[in-house]
Amino acid sequence: MRVKLLVSIEEFPVAGRFVISRGAKTVARVVVCALSDGAFIGRGECVPYGRYGETVEGVAAAIEAMRDPIEAGADRDAIGRAMPAGAARNAIDCALWDLEAKRTGTPASHVVCAPPLLPVETAITISLDEPQAMAEAASAHSARSLIKVKVGGGDDIARMRAVAAALPRARLIVDANEGWTEENIVENMLAAAALRIALIEQPLPADADDILARIPHPVPVCADESAHLAEGLQALVRRYDFVNIKLDKTGGLTEALAMRDRARALGFGIMVGCMVGTSLSMAPAVLLAQEADYADLDGPLLLARDRSDGLTYAGSTVLPPERALWG
Repeated sequence: MRVKLLVSIEEFPVAGRFVISRGAKTVARVVVCALSDGAFIGRGECVPYGRYGETVEGVAAAIEAMRDPIEAGADRDAIGRAMPAGAARNAIDCALWDLEAKRTGTPASHVVCAPPLLPVETAITISLDEPQAMAEAASAHSARSLIKVKVGGGDDIARMRAVAAALPRARLIVDANEGWTEENIVENMLAAAALRIALIEQPLPADADDILARIPHPVPVCADESAHLAEGLQALVRRYDFVNIKLDKTGGLTEALAMRDRARALGFGIMVGCMVGTSLSMAPAVLLAQEADYADLDGPLLLARDRSDGLTYAGSTVLPPERALWG
């Protein structure tokens, strides 16, 4: 059945500023792919990421360039062969999943994960700032069980200590976004271990992480910027203990499932993460996270407003998506 493609760029204000080692943002700009067959509409949202050379306008154009095959009925496999991994393919892939679920009446969850669907514990992120400011921000989340702490500056041990002191009962994930170096990684990891940090995410640049195979891991280390597709995971064995699967990196849920299965086969723990987007971006990832060790799906919590049919967050958990949102 033929479909009609609609591509749109939407903006959602961030609540305050979201800061990592590479910069700050106050607005989340997302690209939405909508596929209509006249009876049903499937939607997918992506968040273009400058770290990978993406722009909002470029991603929207890449989706638009696929209009002819999409409207002629290309399926997920065909799109996967025709497009590189990344945000544009993610939006199309997730829209196709959503449209198929609505057409058939079979929820995407029946394919993605084993029943029953459960709420998923998700981290919430503390932006990079001075140690005392981060401790104050962390204190606002004292009831939460899982916190991600952005680091990657010159005083990260002080940052970790400040947040750990403010949240003595929470499990902490430290995310350096490639901001550490060979000169400070051992000292930083030992400090993290002393503070009982649960996980360290992408401490070194993706093209300079060889040392991770030669030094002890007193805290498990998770690949993010170093991990994109299933086919690249073998090279990460011995460097990393976990991999962070993000749909905007894999180019959609289809490849994310393959990456999940390959990661498990190679012995990696799994984290399911996100960019700063709305509930439409998070919805397929919530299904993927049903079988993950960690989830960081707090994108909507970082926004000043979400979509009206957004996900439900309760305490430290996010509930599976309703049909009106996705899947």
